[in-house]
Amino acid sequence: MWLRAEEKPVPAKAAEDLKVIVDRQRELLAEAAKKNSQDDGEDLRAQFQALVFDYEAYIQKYPNVAAGYVSYAMLLNKPVLEERKRAVALLLKANQLDSDLPLVKNQLGNYLAEEGKPLEALNYYLAAVKLAPKEPLYHYQIGTLLTEARDEFLKNSAWTRAVIDQSMQDAFEQATALAPGNIAYAYRFGESFYDLERPEWSAALEWWRALEEKVATPIEKETMRLHQANVLIHQAKFAEARAVLVTVKEVTLQTQKKKLVAQLPVENEK
Repeated sequence: MWLRAEEKPVPAKAAEDLKVIVDRQRELLAEAAKKNSQDDGEDLRAQFQALVFDYEAYIQKYPNVAAGYVSYAMLLNKPVLEERKRAVALLLKANQLDSDLPLVKNQLGNYLAEEGKPLEALNYYLAAVKLAPKEPLYHYQIGTLLTEARDEFLKNSAWTRAVIDQSMQDAFEQATALAPGNIAYAYRFGESFYDLERPEWSAALEWWRALEEKVATPIEKETMRLHQANVLIHQAKFAEARAVLVTVKEVTLQTQKKKLVAQLPVENEK
């Protein structure tokens, strides 16, 4: 099921019927994921269409069960069907039936963000966080939105660059704290220092050094060193940056390394 145990209970028969559809949905999506091209997946199209008919019958039979609309919407959002407008209509109906579904708030926020309505999207993301404050993804979504739609937020007098920067970095930091094992979140928090109008370079350097200790592979460690060197260059600590760059040996990182080396002054200008 797509919904969580703490959300409104579903009548037993409705839950049983929905589980059958959702299980089949997962099977079909797993099969579709194994296909190498859209043409390879054509043989599944009829089965997906049958699944759509099953969902239509389900919401006709159980019009007041929000979980049915949510699961159906999640299917329609998949690339194999890509019926976003219909999916949004279903999510709005689910939200009307049960306003305490964080997944629904997040999905509606995603849609509004994609439609170029970041301020409206933020309201849904904030609602998702309020309902599920320990879900790192929802905090991450806020940080991403504030970064990508910064110019739109600045057009609104309620927002300043300082407020955006603080809120953005707080969101990424919270996502990282809630999912300490997720390197992608930690990496994005580190990158957030570059997005600040007034970066705190000392804090950034400390973060990249700490993250180097957490990753396992040589290429990951050297990637973190590239960031350390970048920060040191911003701090005009060129000798330290050069010393760090010397340790970057991975072939796939040489292009990024050369770009940083090019920013260093010649030796006698240190």
